[in-house]
Amino acid sequence: MKFDSQAALSQPIADEVRKTTCYMCACRCGIDVHIKDGKIRYIEGNRDHPVNKGVLCAKGSAGIMQHYAPARLRAPLKRVGPRGSGEFQEISWDEALEMATGWLGKVREDDPKKLAFFTGRDQSQSLTGFWAQQFGTPNYAAHGGFCSVNMAAAGIMTIGGAFWEFGAPDWERTKLFIMFGVAEDHDSNPLKIGISKVKKNGARFVSVNPVRTGYSAIADNWIGIRPGTDGLLILAVVHELLKARKIDVDYLMRYSNAPWLVIDAPGSADHGLFARDADGTPLVFETVTERPVPSGMKGARPALSGRYELEDGRYATPSFALLAEKYLDPKYAPEAVAGETGISADTIRGLASEIARVAFDEAITIDQPWTDMHGEHHESYVGRPVSFHAMRGLSAHSNGFQTTRALHMLQVLIGAVDCPGGFRFEPPYPKPVEAHPTPHGRAEHFGSNTPLSGPHLGFPRGPEDMLIDANGKPSRIDKAFSWDAPFAVHGAMHMVIANAHAGDPYPVDVLFLYMANMAWNSSMNTAGVIKMLEDKDPETGDYRIPKIIYSDAYASEMVAYADLVLPDTTYLERHDCISMLDRPISEPDAVQDAIRWPVVEPDRDVRGFQSVLLDLAGRLRLNGFVDHRGQALYKDYADYIVRHERRPGIGPLAGFRGADGTRVGRGAANPDQLKRYIENGSFFSAHIPLEAQFFKHANRDYQDFAVKMGFFDKPQPVTFQLYQEALQKFRLSAEGVREPVAPETHRERIAQTFSPLPEWYRPFEEAAIDRNEFPLHAITQRPMAMYHSWGSMNAWLRQIHTYNPLYVPGPVCDQHGLKDGDWIWVISHHGRIKVEVARSDAVNRDTIWTWNAIGKRKGAWALDTDAPEAKKGFLMNHLIHELLPPKKDGMRWSNSDPITGQAAWYDLRVRIEKAESEPRISQPQFPAVAEPGETAPHPDELRYGQEWTK
Repeated sequence: MKFDSQAALSQPIADEVRKTTCYMCACRCGIDVHIKDGKIRYIEGNRDHPVNKGVLCAKGSAGIMQHYAPARLRAPLKRVGPRGSGEFQEISWDEALEMATGWLGKVREDDPKKLAFFTGRDQSQSLTGFWAQQFGTPNYAAHGGFCSVNMAAAGIMTIGGAFWEFGAPDWERTKLFIMFGVAEDHDSNPLKIGISKVKKNGARFVSVNPVRTGYSAIADNWIGIRPGTDGLLILAVVHELLKARKIDVDYLMRYSNAPWLVIDAPGSADHGLFARDADGTPLVFETVTERPVPSGMKGARPALSGRYELEDGRYATPSFALLAEKYLDPKYAPEAVAGETGISADTIRGLASEIARVAFDEAITIDQPWTDMHGEHHESYVGRPVSFHAMRGLSAHSNGFQTTRALHMLQVLIGAVDCPGGFRFEPPYPKPVEAHPTPHGRAEHFGSNTPLSGPHLGFPRGPEDMLIDANGKPSRIDKAFSWDAPFAVHGAMHMVIANAHAGDPYPVDVLFLYMANMAWNSSMNTAGVIKMLEDKDPETGDYRIPKIIYSDAYASEMVAYADLVLPDTTYLERHDCISMLDRPISEPDAVQDAIRWPVVEPDRDVRGFQSVLLDLAGRLRLNGFVDHRGQALYKDYADYIVRHERRPGIGPLAGFRGADGTRVGRGAANPDQLKRYIENGSFFSAHIPLEAQFFKHANRDYQDFAVKMGFFDKPQPVTFQLYQEALQKFRLSAEGVREPVAPETHRERIAQTFSPLPEWYRPFEEAAIDRNEFPLHAITQRPMAMYHSWGSMNAWLRQIHTYNPLYVPGPVCDQHGLKDGDWIWVISHHGRIKVEVARSDAVNRDTIWTWNAIGKRKGAWALDTDAPEAKKGFLMNHLIHELLPPKKDGMRWSNSDPITGQAAWYDLRVRIEKAESEPRISQPQFPAVAEPGETAPHPDELRYGQEWTK
């Protein structure tokens, strides 16, 4: 059969190929963009790129339809109708920026904290955070608080790094790969490449996930755990390893705080803290001289068990002894946890046995001499070839911080962190907590128009570093770094609108959002949030949140609720910086960062948000963005990327620095830096010498390399914190023996959850409701073909997931008499939704699930009002409330992890009822939003090569 309409493979499809970085998810893959007649004609993977090596997923290939999407905003917009109506007037950029400057300038003059500036999944947080710091508002954060802050905080506080963007399995050498709760849309190309290596090498792949899709579908073993019980499973594995004495004692002694002495003085302000010498160095008990000595003393042989008297007469115990006593308790035995986890005792025991066998019987060695931070010479690297990877399935629970800490503890116990075959750090990590700032929420000087004294986000060392006033009231609108969430190191974005609406802890005047679809899929209690955005003060008639500025590239649901819309470009029309100051694209063996650049120019009146932010900074005359005469320092974001320095010689990009472009890491600004990046495929890579590639936390050559690169100014080795002293400080505050003393309302919660050793407790919503009334878990999964809500308006990707049914386990279907295509009501303690059913036998028996963010509001994203995403698609968000059910005292806590403030998306419990009545349409439904601005009719079809333009 002949296809005359198809181009022959030998014919060129482009006049030019431009290499940049994909933005269809967070992989940051390299792409080749084929351009013909000034139009994008094809996108493929860049085979020379270190992240994806030419591999490209459906999302990346469909970037062309993202770029030419009818949903693209076309000009700045001023609201002229009620919020939510979608009634806007197109205005000029001069008018838009003048309006924004007026609103922001008044806030900055009167009270900077009345600005709440929060960004979604952007990749320029080093800029947006610096901007907010210089503005002087304490109210800044990005999306991590409702995505995966538990993952980042637990990892950095335990081992100095974290899964995903800060580390990766040693794909080439691992012999057992265990994955917990990984979303399929995150890091999908590197994961697919890595898993293919695991399979090719004959290594075993185990997936722990309530749902068997995607990666789990090709795992050698699938462990279909009950949601929220992963921590209990991990601690049962630890129990078995301790019983069998299958732990790496030498590794623990060298690299962890296992031998550090913990003070045993109940009722005192130091109980449970580390015993220290006069210089603050933790003490260990030296078994040869039989006396406490500073940890790290050369030649010392510390004890891991026992109880010892200190010089001041108090007693102390090595933290490992406390760890062993805790987890050898029979309550962690496989038989004891099988019912709660839904995993048989034999499976748990088998998993522990396989971990121990591979770690110790199949240890590997690389013959490469190296020197540790104590000056001790080693002839080789010894590796425990068991690697782990985890993501949102662990993170998005109210017990997710402690669960993730438990997984890191397991890694350390078997000696499998940054060794051959194990989990490996990616530069600039690892970093100890001490290398990170504490959080800041106050200005440099009293009064207005002054910057904060430091960055917003950081790691408290104890209660003294919280952002609260003298009365204990939170300094931030999201209550991050307060008693509600002391370690909210990414902020708590999901609480911003609810708190601002309630004026708790205070009202705001301007809410400034970027790429944060808070009026739809990025909020719990979506209908309630919409009402908050529309709500007015009955006395004044003014909106309770007076002014909302929003920037996005597309007509998302949130656009309709903005007062001023600043239209962003697509990712192929702007500069971006995947920066060493933020989230670079490094690999374990190489330091890497990347850029995006305008491979095509916009055909609409839009501007890159980062450049707009710099324009506003100049108009507002923010320190750090203007010179002594008040003149703007940077003409746009490209100029900022090249010339901005966070410290002398340290800028956003590590490559091609210095006047001649030959410096790496540290060096003067190079005016041709972006040109050099573009010539190099839009990325930079610096190889790490073999003698520095492993044990980065304690490797002298790596630490020297990191200082040379500018990651820090002096070596910052990491001691793994199995026992977390900062958490114990909060428990002492809850006991009332340490200042500042925790409020009475918070004491019980802190005492129960802030254990210095990883703990499992039942997720809060599950503990608060009647589990018999709501017998099922309800969760979402991220499909490989979508990313958040962006992909589900893409003309190509919509053909893969046009709508999202609710997948129900076979036994539950049988119990309720359900078959494919039936409709049911799903009911939580908060709300109810009507959805279509699809039977599934590849899911935990107590769990129902659906794909995330497929459902759309009618009229949004330039989709037809009858689009299946709006009529049959749905959100689980309508069932979830940002607050937990009331307690007996009437108090309602945030539906979050109490330690980090992480949104507990996956704690949801529901029941189902068969829906007998028509119509066959998902509920709830909302009135269609009008498309913002002046638009022309959209085509019924959007065809490749015939993109809709206006």
